[in-house]
Amino acid sequence: MVCNRCITKVKEDLDKFGIQYTALELGEVSLKENITPLQRKQLHESLQKSGFELIDDKKNDIIEKLKLAIIDLENHSDEDLKTSFMDYISLSVDENFISLNTLFAEIEGVTIEKYIIKHKINRVKELLVYDDFTLTEIAAKMNYSSVAQLSNQFRRITGLTPSHFRQLRHNRTINLQLN
Repeated sequence: MVCNRCITKVKEDLDKFGIQYTALELGEVSLKENITPLQRKQLHESLQKSGFELIDDKKNDIIEKLKLAIIDLENHSDEDLKTSFMDYISLSVDENFISLNTLFAEIEGVTIEKYIIKHKINRVKELLVYDDFTLTEIAAKMNYSSVAQLSNQFRRITGLTPSHFRQLRHNRTINLQLN
């Protein structure tokens, strides 16, 4: 669920099948009690017709483990990784990477690789804004093979070069301080 209309549609389906809930938020419903297999089937079919998917707790647990493994990988990005990120994630979650990637793309709408790149770029943004690292230091810290690779990926994701991004943030900070 990504918008208020989505919440309204899910609420209508829950009410239609007599499913009581305690909370209904974007992406999550807390039920008052367990639902019957028939209610689950009806809800699943109705949600599917609207383009939604009913995600069970096991899938969510796997996705959460995967995200934690990615965060752990990011937090240790300045260390030499003795294995590929695919192997690291597979070992951390104890699942086959291809299966994980398929599940992740199904649930999150992007592949694990794209998710990792997005997170790396967000971390690079933080380093550019809040720390005084050079681009060479950031590239090394984030395991890029070169500043050029970092710059190309940063530009592809944000539309800006890292230097331009840093300068815009610096200019904005100065303008806020002057006002």
